[in-house]
Amino acid sequence: MVGPDRPEFVLFGSSIVQYSFGNEGWGATLADIYARKADIKVRGYSGWNSRRALQVIDKVFPKEAPVQPSLVIVYFGGNDCIAPYPSGIGPHVPLPEYVENMRKIANHLKNLSDKTRLIFLSCPPINEEMLRESKSVYLSEIVRTNETCQKYSEACINLCKEMDLKVIDLWTAITKHTDWANACFTDGIHLSSEGSKIVVQEILKVLKEAEWEPSLHWKSLPSEFAEDSSFDIVAADGISTINPTEWTIHWKIQWE
Repeated sequence: MVGPDRPEFVLFGSSIVQYSFGNEGWGATLADIYARKADIKVRGYSGWNSRRALQVIDKVFPKEAPVQPSLVIVYFGGNDCIAPYPSGIGPHVPLPEYVENMRKIANHLKNLSDKTRLIFLSCPPINEEMLRESKSVYLSEIVRTNETCQKYSEACINLCKEMDLKVIDLWTAITKHTDWANACFTDGIHLSSEGSKIVVQEILKVLKEAEWEPSLHWKSLPSEFAEDSSFDIVAADGISTINPTEWTIHWKIQWE
C-alpha cells in the first residue's frame, strides 16, 4: 500500500477489462481522469466467464481485507454467450446460470462494506463479419452472434434493476454510435479507442448522477496534495499565475 490512502476502484471482468489499459482503453482513461484522486486497479481475466469468476470471487475480493474498494465495475457475459463447442469444452454458460452467477457475484461484492459501490456493464455488441474474418484462429472459430449478445445484455440489465444496482447498457450505448460496427472494435470483439471512449462516458455519467455519499465522480473527489499558492506557475504573460491542480481540471473538462 502506497499512502496516503485514496479511494480504490477495481475493474473486474474478462478480456474487455484485462485489455482496458491498452490501445487508449477505458481503464487507462479512467486512471488518467482520476489521477491524484483514486487508484484504478485492474482484475481482468481474458477468456473468463461468470462461472469461473464466481469460483474465485473470495480470492479476488476477500471479505476480511482491511481495505475494501470504494467502487467495483463488473463485466462478464461476452464469453458466457459464446455458443457451446461440439466437444462440450468452452466458455459457454447457459443464460439462467449466467444470471444466477451474476447475482451471487453482486451479493458478494455488496457485502464487502457499506461504502462499496457497484456498476455492472452489460454485454456489448460485436462486429460479426470482422470476427469471421479474423486472422486469429481462436477468434475466427468462436460462434458468437449479436442476437445472443443482446439476450445476455438484457438479462444483466434486468437482474441489476431487480437488485437495485447501477448498470450500463453497453449494447445500446455502442449501437447508437455512428458506424459503430467498424469504429468501436479492433477485432470484432475487443474495444477500439472509440469504443472505450463510449464506456468512459457512460461510467462517468452514472458516477455523476448517482446519489452516493460520498460522491465518486472525479470532480467531487479532492486531489492528493493539492497545491497552494506557493506552487503556482507563472503564465506566459509573466504576470498571471496558473495553479497546476486547476489546470488539470481545465484539461479534463471534456469528461464533465
